[in-house]
Amino acid sequence: MEAPGAAGDAAALAGPDPELAATMGFSGFGKKARTFDLEAMFEQTRRTAVERSRKILEAREREQEDQAEKEFRRLQPNSPASASSAIGAESTLTPRDAACSESEDSSDEELTGPSVQSQTSAQNQNEDSDDDDDEFIGPPLPPGFKDSDDDHDDDDLQEEDNNPIKKIPDSHEITLQHGTKTVSALALDPSGARLVTGGYDYDVKFWDFAGMDASLQAFRSLQPCECHQIKSLQYSSTGDVILVVSGNSQAKVLDRDGFPVMECIKGDQYIVDMTNTKGHTAMLNSGCWHPKIKEEFLTCSNDGTVRTWDVNNEKKHKGVFKPRSAQGKRVIPTTCTYSRDGKLIAAGCQDGSIQIWDRNMSVHTKFHCRQAHAPGTDTSCLTFSYDGTALASRGGDDTLKIWDIRQFKKPLNSAERLSSFFPMTDCCFSPDDKILVTGTSVKKGGGSGKLCFFDRETFQKLYEIDVTNAKGDRTVRHCLQISSSSEHSREERTKSEDQLLLISAVSKRKSVVRCLWHPKLNQIMVGTANGLAKVYYDPIKSQRGAKLCVVKTKRKERQAETLTQDYIITPHALPMFREPRQRSTRKQLEKDRLDPLKSHKPEPPVAGPGRGGRVGTHGGTLSSYIVKNIALDKTDDSNPREAILRHAKEAEENPYWVAPAYAKTQPKTVFAEVEQEDDETDKPEWKKRKI
Repeated sequence: MEAPGAAGDAAALAGPDPELAATMGFSGFGKKARTFDLEAMFEQTRRTAVERSRKILEAREREQEDQAEKEFRRLQPNSPASASSAIGAESTLTPRDAACSESEDSSDEELTGPSVQSQTSAQNQNEDSDDDDDEFIGPPLPPGFKDSDDDHDDDDLQEEDNNPIKKIPDSHEITLQHGTKTVSALALDPSGARLVTGGYDYDVKFWDFAGMDASLQAFRSLQPCECHQIKSLQYSSTGDVILVVSGNSQAKVLDRDGFPVMECIKGDQYIVDMTNTKGHTAMLNSGCWHPKIKEEFLTCSNDGTVRTWDVNNEKKHKGVFKPRSAQGKRVIPTTCTYSRDGKLIAAGCQDGSIQIWDRNMSVHTKFHCRQAHAPGTDTSCLTFSYDGTALASRGGDDTLKIWDIRQFKKPLNSAERLSSFFPMTDCCFSPDDKILVTGTSVKKGGGSGKLCFFDRETFQKLYEIDVTNAKGDRTVRHCLQISSSSEHSREERTKSEDQLLLISAVSKRKSVVRCLWHPKLNQIMVGTANGLAKVYYDPIKSQRGAKLCVVKTKRKERQAETLTQDYIITPHALPMFREPRQRSTRKQLEKDRLDPLKSHKPEPPVAGPGRGGRVGTHGGTLSSYIVKNIALDKTDDSNPREAILRHAKEAEENPYWVAPAYAKTQPKTVFAEVEQEDDETDKPEWKKRKI
C-alpha cells in the first residue's frame, strides 16, 4: 500500500494545477523535463558526417576512373592491351587511395564535415568536368549537324560584304499616286512611319504606312503655300514638325498632321545689305533641319543669303551667311545642308562653287572650292556621309562628285553623263555608307529615268533600276480592254479613252527627281516627274514601312459614301435668318389647294431680305435701289442731237426752263422788225420771189 505523500506526488505529476496556470498566465506545469546528452549527440553527428564524406569521396573517385577510361579509349582506340593495363593500374591504385582516406578520416577526430582537401578536390573536379564538357567526347559529329546554319549565315554575310549589290532592297515595289505633275519633294520621319510628298501641283500629301491598305491612298492633302511649287520637305530630328520650302520667300513649319506652326517673316526688298533684313526677299531654293538642335533649320534663297531660323522666333532670322564669288560679288545659293554633327553649313552656288562655313562663324568660309561644278549651272544637292568625312554633290552639269572635306581642292571621284533637268535632283548615301545613289532625267518620250548606284570608294556603277510606270501600264491594258469591248457602255468606253490620253501625256515624263534611302526601314523612296512616288523594298532585308500596307486588303466602299450629295444652302434659308411666318391652319391650305384660281396663282415676290430659302427681289440698301431705278429707265440716248431736238417744240411753246430766267433782264428787240422790213423793201423784185 502506497503512502499518502506518494499518491499526492503522482496526482501532481498526472495533471497540471488549474489554479497555478490561472495565476501564472500560462500552463505546462507539472510535466517532467527531458534531459539531453550533448556529448552523445556531438559524437553521433561527427560519425554521420565522416560516413557521408567517405561516400562522396568514393563516388568522385569512381567518376574520375570512368572519365579517364573514356579519355584513354578516345585517344587510343586500337590498343586494347594498353587500355587493360591502364585499367589494372587504376584498379591497383584504388584500394590504397581508399585506405589512405580511411586513415585520414580516423586520424582526424575533430572533423565534422568534408575536409578542406576534399573541398578543393571537388572544385578542381568541377572545373575539369566543365572543361571536359566543352570538349567533344565520342565519335565525331557528322558534317552539317550542329553548326551548319551558323556556317551558312556566316557565308551569306561574307558574300554580302563582298557583293554590295545584294544589299540593295529592290525585289519589290509599290507606287503611290501623288498627282500628274512632278514630285519635287520627299520626306520620311525618323521612325519611318509616315511619308510626305510635295510637287509642282502645289499639293502636299501625307501617307501613313500603318494606316494604309492595299489601295495606297493618302490620308491628307493640302496646299500650305497656295499657288507656289513645293521645293523641299523634311521632318525634324524628333519627327514632330515638317519644314516646307516653296517658291515664295517665306518658309513654313507644319506639325505632323499638316497644321501650321510658324511662318518665316519676309524681308525688306528695298534694303541693299541683306544682313539688315529680317528675312528672305526672293524665292527660296532649299532648306533642311539641324541634325542635333530640333528647333533650328536652314534656308537659302535667290537673294544671295543662307539663313538659320529658330522655330520659337518667327520675327527674325537667327544668322546670315552670304556666299561670295572670287571677285567678292554676290552669288545665288541653290542648295544648302548641315553636316552630320551640325557644326558645318554647306551651300552650292550658281557660279559652280561649294562653300562651307563654321556654324558659329558666318563671316569667312572654312572650306571652299571655286570650280566644283561648271559655272552657270545649278548644283541641285549636297549631302554629307554618315561618318562626316565625305561630301557628295549633284551638279547641274550632269555630274556626281564626292569630296573629302579635309582636302577640298579636288574631288576624290566623279561620275559624268548623268542627265539632270530639275533643280532639285537628289543624291544620298546608303545606310552603311558604302553606296552613293542618284537619279537621272530624260526628255519627253525619251524612255524612263534610272536610279543609279555607285561604289563610294571606286565610284564604279554597281547597279541601276529602270523606274517605269508599272501601275500605268496595267491601267493602259485595262483601258484598252474596255475601249475595244462592246460589252461595256458608251460612257465607260469614253471614260477609258480619256484616261488613256491622260496616261499617255503623263507617261512621257519618267525622270527620277528625288531619292531617299531610309536607314531604319532599309527602303528606297523615289519621286518621279510623272507624279508618282515609288517605294522599293525587300521582304527580308527591309523593316516595316511598305511591308505594313501591302498585306492589308482593300476596304470596300460604303454605300453611304457613294450616294452622298453636296447640299446647297441659299442665303436666309437657315432658321436663324428666317423671318417669322404667318400661321395658317392646315384646312385653309387644303382649301386653297383645291381652289383652281388660288392654286394656279403665281407666288408673289418676296418682300424684305428673303423668306423660306428665297432671296428677295431687292433689298433695302442704296445700291439695290439704284439698280432698281436704272433697270426701269427705258430711254434711248444713242443719238444725243435727236434727244435734245425732241424737246425743242415744247420749249418754244412753253418756255419753262430758259426763257423765264431771263425775263427781267432780257433787252427788248426794238429794231429787229424794222430792219427786217427795210431789208425786204430794198431787195429787188426778183429776189423777193421764191424760186
